[in-house]
Amino acid sequence: MKKRAAILLGVMILMAMALPAIVQKDDSKCKDHPLFPTRMTDYWIHHCDQKQFDSYSFTVAKGKKEAVEGQLWRISYYPQASAVSKPSQLQIQRNYENAVQKLGGTIVYSEKGLSTMKLVQEGKEIWVEVLASFTGGYGLSIMQKQGMAQDIVADAAAMANDINATGHVAVYGIYFDSGKSLIKPESAAAIAEIAKLLKGQPALKLFVVGHTDNEGGVESNITLSQDRAEAVLKALTGEHGIAPARLRSYGCGQFSPVASNDNDAGKAKNRRVELVKQ
Repeated sequence: MKKRAAILLGVMILMAMALPAIVQKDDSKCKDHPLFPTRMTDYWIHHCDQKQFDSYSFTVAKGKKEAVEGQLWRISYYPQASAVSKPSQLQIQRNYENAVQKLGGTIVYSEKGLSTMKLVQEGKEIWVEVLASFTGGYGLSIMQKQGMAQDIVADAAAMANDINATGHVAVYGIYFDSGKSLIKPESAAAIAEIAKLLKGQPALKLFVVGHTDNEGGVESNITLSQDRAEAVLKALTGEHGIAPARLRSYGCGQFSPVASNDNDAGKAKNRRVELVKQ
């Protein structure tokens, strides 16, 4: 009886060895991020997610996180069930850390199972987080830092309501490159609405006030905010025919925040142009 059982067990083992290994395939909606065209050997994508604009908090020090806004990719990798062995957490982390460093990036923070990295590629700041599990699975969170494309711009009527109610209105939708005062082309819609407001109320006179976040020096921020306010004034007078006597520019620098400068979301709100009734 024991001999027959042993023979049967041997046959079952041979049959199992003869069966083709089951290969788990990537989620059909997912693919590797262009920054990392390869992955750990014998891994498949379990699931993924991509947001055109979102916020993600990256660990930058023990107990400290930094929120970054922009285009976000999240990809989860699992090892094939048929894999003979699985890499350690450290092996996964080091692979991605080395890859980022070869691209000229830096390791911001690393501890067991977690790595945060940052690099600049083609002028774009990119953040990478690797979360590696002791089970062999790991996840990537990749953020291409950028400002949100403003889909909703306050129109002239809404601006008029705020000015009549409070004497001022913050205008979001006027864009500048960091540290610069040249108005970006995507600001045209917001500036056109300011011109519409002024043309609709011929007696209205406005201060055009520039504001910054707290990045950089105090004096340089005052100068920058003044230059940006002046750029908006010139766009209104030069491109839309508003009489210069109806406008005055002023730079407030970082001295009138409307949100905390401790995170990127607050800084974005503080970088603004306000219209104040004279």
